[in-house]
Amino acid sequence: MDFEFDEDQRLLRRMVRETVERSRSLPPEQLWKTYLDLGWLETPPVELAIVLDELGYVADPTPFLATATWFAPLAGRLPAGSGTGVCDGTGRFVLDAGRADEVALLTGSGVVVVSGAEVAAEPVAVFDPTLHVAHVEAADLVAGVPDLTLMGLAITAVGACRRILDLAVAHVKQREQFGVPIGSFQAVKHKAADMHVAIERARALAYYSALTIAEDDPRRREAALMAKASAGECQRVVFKHGYQLFGAMGYTWENDLQIYLKRAKACDLLLGTASVHRRALLEEHARKGAAS
Repeated sequence: MDFEFDEDQRLLRRMVRETVERSRSLPPEQLWKTYLDLGWLETPPVELAIVLDELGYVADPTPFLATATWFAPLAGRLPAGSGTGVCDGTGRFVLDAGRADEVALLTGSGVVVVSGAEVAAEPVAVFDPTLHVAHVEAADLVAGVPDLTLMGLAITAVGACRRILDLAVAHVKQREQFGVPIGSFQAVKHKAADMHVAIERARALAYYSALTIAEDDPRRREAALMAKASAGECQRVVFKHGYQLFGAMGYTWENDLQIYLKRAKACDLLLGTASVHRRALLEEHARKGAAS
């Protein structure tokens, strides 16, 4: 496997960053249309991870994540409009279920795709106001979360954590105490370094997961579980240190930090926290050991 971006991938990353920066003030509906027109939903796994990394960095409010990584891997196609999937066997806390044009349901008899209007979706109030989450009522649901779904949540969390670190670093460079920037203090540097290390570890595992999916590698399930677990652990470190470096101001609505703290936390909670996926990884290793 090649772990370096090629020229086309670097160009895509730059193009996504520039597009998002230029368009981020648009309403979600116009943002969504922009993404559709650019064909970002049609990108293969690694390139999709690049897009989601950048969308996580800006806490994207569109149905892109649910459509690309919740609906598409279940249905085997893109939806007519936006979409989402119910794959955890419970129908609880389904991303974008209340506004999706199509919903893919994983049932005991296979995947059933229905229109959003046919689904009984009960909106759930969550701490991230830009996320749309709902409980879905449907019969015969079974659990089978796709690897791409886990990878999408992981890399989105990583993108949000990158933004938290950037905001924190900018803050400690200009906030002064005792006549000097607080970023010059060793304790502050250590927290920022811990955030950076956690992000790079989680980011590497998320892109590794995307690579295994792209190549249909037999390690893809383990890679997806590791990516989701590592992203959850990353957001805990970044959440704690980012909040502290802002002197606890980050939770206030007046501060942009709260937007990205909430997005990173939501990505950890959706479809199970880091501990859930660490346990699943151990079970996967045990299953493979018994089979051999």
